[in-house]
Amino acid sequence: MLSLWNFFSYYRSCRAFLHTLCVSLLLVASLPVCSFAFTFDTSRDYKAFMVGYGQSIPGWGLTTERVETIDLIPRYNHVIFPDLGSGWLKGEYSAIVELPIHVVYRPVVSSMIGINFLACYTFTSDKDWRPYIFGGGGPVYSFADIPGMGAQMNGNYQFAIGLAHPISATQSLLTEIRYHHISNAGSTEPNVPLNSIKFIVGLTF
Repeated sequence: MLSLWNFFSYYRSCRAFLHTLCVSLLLVASLPVCSFAFTFDTSRDYKAFMVGYGQSIPGWGLTTERVETIDLIPRYNHVIFPDLGSGWLKGEYSAIVELPIHVVYRPVVSSMIGINFLACYTFTSDKDWRPYIFGGGGPVYSFADIPGMGAQMNGNYQFAIGLAHPISATQSLLTEIRYHHISNAGSTEPNVPLNSIKFIVGLTF
């Protein structure tokens, strides 16, 4: 099990994400009551189901194993600040929660499950093509016996770029590419990380 110190040590890599989240919470707490209520308006929120393919790359950092996965990712996106910036920088800031299932099919057939907390910025100046970026992480539990991974309980962090394209009045097609890192933060030896690229597509509803 991860010690408290190792847990916080691991998430030093996500300092920017945690700092942004804390600042956002402080800003929300300082708003008047009417604005505070508006912040929790869910009319702009969406749910999505994402599927994709991921592969770790031997030689990228300390990664030694090529691990391939099929990823199934339910997502909830909550818009916190809907109107930021102007011109091509106009956008919205949101928080995303995901419950990913990573179906491992190489080098073993098994699975990994987790939860992701992500901070996202979506550019909204073009209504038909809306690029977005996000980053964050969370815990991952691995049922897979992958050489070099010394623990079942691990952490992950990830960064992504994506594109949302409306296909109806209520649905959008999402496509994204992610950098994804999994390791146990040095809580157990060996601690060979998985540095992966993931290609994801999804549909909002």
